[in-house]
Amino acid sequence: MAFIFTCGTHKFRSQMQGYENLQVQCQNCGNFSGHVMKLWEWFTFCFVPIIPFSLKPYPAVHCPICNFEQDLKYRPDVQQQVNGGGQAIPMQPGGQQGWNTRPPPPLPPGQGAQVYK
Repeated sequence: MAFIFTCGTHKFRSQMQGYENLQVQCQNCGNFSGHVMKLWEWFTFCFVPIIPFSLKPYPAVHCPICNFEQDLKYRPDVQQQVNGGGQAIPMQPGGQQGWNTRPPPPLPPGQGAQVYK
């Protein structure tokens, strides 16, 4: 007679109160699809959650596209949007970037990079 048991882990996710309508940029893939979630990881035995790895869930930013998770304490831009309101900290240096931005104006002759003939 043989018995086969499976062991593993499972993460339970739920929306964090106060962050329900907030979508933030994922720092892994760059999509604006990240949500602030409460994560709670459990040890499972035969697909049944038995023992939690922590006594309470921890807040994290979760991206459903690339399945990347980052602890909320490493995201001051998200905390600023909820606590202080106002403008978020840009993730990409250099101001606006993307499809709907204008290219920089051309330099006058003689002030750009030198061209050798």
